[in-house]
Amino acid sequence: MQHDASGDVRFEYDSPTLRLGRGSVADLGEELAAAGCERALVVCGSTVGQTDAVMEPVRAGLGDRLAGEFARTTPDKRLSNAYDGVAAMKRHDADALVAVGGGSSIDVAKVMSILREDDRAPDRVGAELAETGTISIPVGGLTPIFAVPTTLAGADLSQVAGITAHPSSSLVEEFVAGGVGDARLMPTAVVGDAELVATTPASVLAGSAMNGFDKGLETLYASTRTPVTDGTASHGLRLLAEHLPRLRSEGATPGVLEPVVEGITLVQYGISRPSETTLSVVHAFGHGLTRGYGVQQGVAHAVVVPHVLRYLFEHVDGRRELLAEALGVGDAAEPATAVVDAVTAVRDALDLPTRLRDVDGPEPEEFPAVAEAILGDSFMRNAPPGLDATREEVEAVVEAAY
Repeated sequence: MQHDASGDVRFEYDSPTLRLGRGSVADLGEELAAAGCERALVVCGSTVGQTDAVMEPVRAGLGDRLAGEFARTTPDKRLSNAYDGVAAMKRHDADALVAVGGGSSIDVAKVMSILREDDRAPDRVGAELAETGTISIPVGGLTPIFAVPTTLAGADLSQVAGITAHPSSSLVEEFVAGGVGDARLMPTAVVGDAELVATTPASVLAGSAMNGFDKGLETLYASTRTPVTDGTASHGLRLLAEHLPRLRSEGATPGVLEPVVEGITLVQYGISRPSETTLSVVHAFGHGLTRGYGVQQGVAHAVVVPHVLRYLFEHVDGRRELLAEALGVGDAAEPATAVVDAVTAVRDALDLPTRLRDVDGPEPEEFPAVAEAILGDSFMRNAPPGLDATREEVEAVVEAAY
């Protein structure tokens, strides 16, 4: 959060156009037209690409602006895969990218947008990623991205993307995981259509929902919070706390998902901004617990978030009263306990794992290294004011989650 000499907040955020509601993907072509785009390449994974309940509405919404489809993204978000996508862009003469699916497809589309304008040899780009952990972004315009999320992780209202590279691609000598970030990577428009989200398997939705839910929690206590994000995250959390449990009790129908999609959109609003984000301690733990392991990030969040919150509240206020109010437990005598209980109840209602030992994550002998990785994660810089985490404390949280 930036202040001027008088202490006033400076909030810089260029939001995508947001289209929400069942059937809203039918207006996708209108958004491309408004941006002056004529030929869109759809970017998605193979499962989404073979799911007619998703692809047919997308194709219909694009109409004659559909230039082609690249249905080959993977959760690894490989640099080589992004280069394959750039080749598809050139074959189809695409001037826009429509990313359909989860965060992986959206991230790969962002990297494709960068690489399309980069005239360097791929091995030079790989060398830069290996050396710096990122890829420099060319000056000038990038290919516009239109996001159609089918999960609830909340990767769409973001100007950053993750990327990896594997030696098998000949682009790097050792495995590399990094990321890119730039205001030009924010999607031009995001279409949140509950009918498309409802096609995603319930187990995938549950994990992604926990990831998105935690974005709202962190936005309220992060050192980079603002009054604007306080408002949007608080209302988004209220919707999620009320409606996420319905996914299990009533099923992931479009009617149940519509307020959930709205809540996920609200908790994302303004959290990814030039030079800063409100992602904080929980996401740092998520990165540490998933880097090099098979556990999905949303599942890792589900396991660790109650323990992280307890740790925070032991050391700092963490805006516990505001969190309690947003989660519908504002009248509790002990706000910190009520917040942890409310978050745990949402996790349990989603039927997600509760112990690290039950998922494909690190084992106890690896906890010291995991704690070091968590402490070194860039999101730890956004911890609540007054929190000065140590390796021993972080390791204790991981042990408690085990």
